[in-house]
Amino acid sequence: MPTQFDPPSGTRDFLAAEWEIQEHAFARIRSVFARYGFEPLVTPAFERLDVLLGKYGDDGDKLIFKILRRGEHEGSGEADLALRYDHTVPLARVVAAYGSQLPTPYKRYAIGPVWRADRPGRGRYREFAQCDVDTLGTTSALADAEVICAVHDVLAELGLHGFRFQLNSRRVLAGLLEAFGVPAGLGPGVLITLDKLDKLAPDEVITELTGRGLPEAQAGSLVGALTVKDAVEQIRDALKGSEEGAAGLDEVDALLSLVGGQLPDDRVVFAPRLVRGLSYYTGPIWEVAAAGGAGSLAGGGRYDHLIEQLGGPDVPATGGSLGFERILMLLPEQGTGSSRLDVAVTIMDERHAPRSFAFAGAARDAGLRASVYLGSSGKLGRQLKWASDTGARWALIYGNAEEEAGTVTVRDMTSGEQAAVPLSGLSDYLADLAAGAEG
Repeated sequence: MPTQFDPPSGTRDFLAAEWEIQEHAFARIRSVFARYGFEPLVTPAFERLDVLLGKYGDDGDKLIFKILRRGEHEGSGEADLALRYDHTVPLARVVAAYGSQLPTPYKRYAIGPVWRADRPGRGRYREFAQCDVDTLGTTSALADAEVICAVHDVLAELGLHGFRFQLNSRRVLAGLLEAFGVPAGLGPGVLITLDKLDKLAPDEVITELTGRGLPEAQAGSLVGALTVKDAVEQIRDALKGSEEGAAGLDEVDALLSLVGGQLPDDRVVFAPRLVRGLSYYTGPIWEVAAAGGAGSLAGGGRYDHLIEQLGGPDVPATGGSLGFERILMLLPEQGTGSSRLDVAVTIMDERHAPRSFAFAGAARDAGLRASVYLGSSGKLGRQLKWASDTGARWALIYGNAEEEAGTVTVRDMTSGEQAAVPLSGLSDYLADLAAGAEG
C-alpha cells in the first residue's frame, strides 16, 4: 500500500475486530472502577499549553504535542494549546474549576486517548488510550490502598497473571538522598538516573551519576545499597537516621498492611529503587511490573499539591494510570474474527425484498443484530457465504417455495440444520433465539 495511505507515524487505524477487543476491555475496566465507587469524567482532547507545561519535568515537557496559534497569530509560530499528555493534569484543572460542585472525596476514572511526541516503537505509540483512576480530597492511606486494589482487580478481570506491584514513597527517596549525603541540588538528577537501574547495569548507572557531579565512591555506595540481594533490609537500616525516610517507610508499611488482606501474597512489594519520574508525586508511588520483564502495566501514586500548583485549593490526591496498549498485548489469546451479525437475511428475488427486509426488522426488534443481503446476485450459495463471512449465527431464507408454504427457512450456520418456521410464529421464534443467545 502506498505510504500516503498509512496513518501518521505512531498512530493506528482500528478495524472492527481489534476495536471490539478494546471496547470489551474498556467495558470490564469501567465495571471494576464502578464497583469501587469511581465515577466517569471526560475532558477535552487539548488543553491550554500553560496548564500542561512544568507538570511532567523537563523530559516530559519535551514530549508535549503543541498546537500553533491560529488566525491572525498563525504566522508567529507560537503555540498556545497542546494535546493532553495524560488525564491527571486535566483532572487537576477540573477540580480547581468545579471544586464546589464535586463530592468530597471526589473519586473519578477517565478512559480516552492521550498524545506524546515520543519515538514510536513496539507497544509505544504517539496516540494511545490511557485509563486513570483517582481519589481527591483525602489524605487517608485507605484511598491509596483502594486505588491499588482497583487497578489489581482490573488486571485480574482482564485475565492477566503473574504481575506485581512495586511500592515506594517519595519520602523514602528523599530520605535515601539524605542518608547517602547527596546534595539537594543534585537530588532530582540522581533520582532520574537511579530510575534506570532496571535498564542499565550498575556500573553504567554509577558512571552516569558521576557525570551528574556525584563523587564516584558515593555513587558506588548508593547504587550498591540498592542492588544487593538484601537491598530492602539495607535501605531500611540506612533510613533509620532520617526523619523523612522513616516517615516514608511508615507510609509504605501502612499500605502493605492494608492491601495484604485483600490481594494475593507478595502481589505488592516494597521496591526502594522505584522512582517514578513525574515531579508532582509527594508520597507513596507504585508501578505494576508484568511477568517475564514485559515492562510496566500501570503506575501511580500520591500527588497532594498539584491542584494548588494550578491555582486551585490545596487538595490531597492519589491515583493511578493503566498502560492500556501494553496490557492489550498481554491479554489472553482472543479470536480475531468479528461477528457483525446474528441474523443474515437472504434476498432470493426482488419481489420478495419487502418481506425479507421486514424479517430483518423483526430480528432487530427481538434484540438480534440483523441485515439483508445487499449484493446483486440472488444465488443462494453466494448469499450463504456472505452470511458466513459476517459471522452470522443464523440465516433466514425466503423464496418461492417458502412463499407457497407460508414459512421461512431458518438455517443454523454452525450445524447446517434448517427449520421451517411459520410466518405467523417468526417473531416468537426469533425472540427465543435471542433469549438462547443471551443465555
